[in-house]
Amino acid sequence: MTAIPTIAAKEFRDGLRNRWVLAITVMLACLAVGIAWFGAAASGGLGFTSLATTLASLSTLAVFLIPLIALLLAYDAVVGEREAGTLLLLMTYPLSRTELLLGKFLGHGLILGVATAVGFAVAGAVIALAAEGVALPELAIGMGRLIVSSVLLGWVFIAFAYLISAGVTEKARAAGLALVVWFLFVLVFDLALLALLVSVERGGDWLPWLLLLNPTECFRLINLAGLEATRSDAGLAAIAQGSAFRPAVLLPVLLAWILVPLILAILRFRHQPA
Repeated sequence: MTAIPTIAAKEFRDGLRNRWVLAITVMLACLAVGIAWFGAAASGGLGFTSLATTLASLSTLAVFLIPLIALLLAYDAVVGEREAGTLLLLMTYPLSRTELLLGKFLGHGLILGVATAVGFAVAGAVIALAAEGVALPELAIGMGRLIVSSVLLGWVFIAFAYLISAGVTEKARAAGLALVVWFLFVLVFDLALLALLVSVERGGDWLPWLLLLNPTECFRLINLAGLEATRSDAGLAAIAQGSAFRPAVLLPVLLAWILVPLILAILRFRHQPA
């Protein structure tokens, strides 16, 4: 397994060279600061509103952006190497396909993790310095939870990207499937579950458990747990209020969402020709 850190370091250096880390960091920082500063725009004002509302808005931003960034970052991890002819070269080195895939996953995970942590940390620092009456311990806990869960959410969709990339032969098809995955998990799932919620008149106590079938909903529940803004701003996630959905339960669920598609990607890659 000594080849895994080497491959991960190469992928991370490639991310630095290709400006992926810088681009993701700057984009997340600018959008997060903008959302925090213009939080009072809905009421006709300008400036920071409340920590609960800001964290709820930042979690919504992360739900839309982090999965898309992760998919775009890694959709060509395998098929791109195959199309470029470098996969055959990599297979001549003394490393297994599992090591190659895990090394690439770790490298892409580091790229997304560093960029996400720095981007949201900048937003947290701006809030701490510019906003009045913010409890710093509460801000640190909320932003820390947002950063950790955002990184895990990004790793989920990197794993999905690897599963797609290991199963196609063209980058264009991989890109199309990656967009379909984003569309289904981020947009369609909410609409379908809301339609189901409206159609079920009674006996719908099982509905909140369907949220576990979507990693983005797990992410929302982790960040909205205990926030006053949850009742008005969380939308579908509010149906899980008062239930057993707590971060201590949801974090292992997110980890499972990472492991399952990653294992499937490894198995698919191991049984394919170079």
